[in-house]
Amino acid sequence: MKLKHLLLATTVALGVHAAPTVAQDAAIEAMQEYMMFSEYESGIILPQQLDQTVFETALFVDTRDAGQFEEGTIPGSVNIEWREVLERLDEIPEDRMTILFCNTGSLSAQAAFALRVAGRSNVVVMQTGFTGWQQDAAYKP
Repeated sequence: MKLKHLLLATTVALGVHAAPTVAQDAAIEAMQEYMMFSEYESGIILPQQLDQTVFETALFVDTRDAGQFEEGTIPGSVNIEWREVLERLDEIPEDRMTILFCNTGSLSAQAAFALRVAGRSNVVVMQTGFTGWQQDAAYKP
């Protein structure tokens, strides 16, 4: 009877240690697949490309923290902090362009990458971020 318990305990212990490795391998594989088949400029948009039509049809997601969002943002934007995008995936539509931005584009690029690996090909990051939009946007309401 003790041998049976020992074998069961060993099986459980090995399973617990192997689970993170399997999950990590799956995540790496998904990222590799995304990167191998993405166009060089896929997933980005420039402020100069944001004309009135894009502005009126896309969802803008400000990925900065709530304090920065309150200080000023692109009109009509929703605030989802960059590290929360996967937790709040249900708030990001699949059927229309979704433009993520932060101050310069670096944090929102991480969020956009995560969302695109998760299957949201409609998500793009605005290069140069909110600062670039303030300076160079083709359209500002």
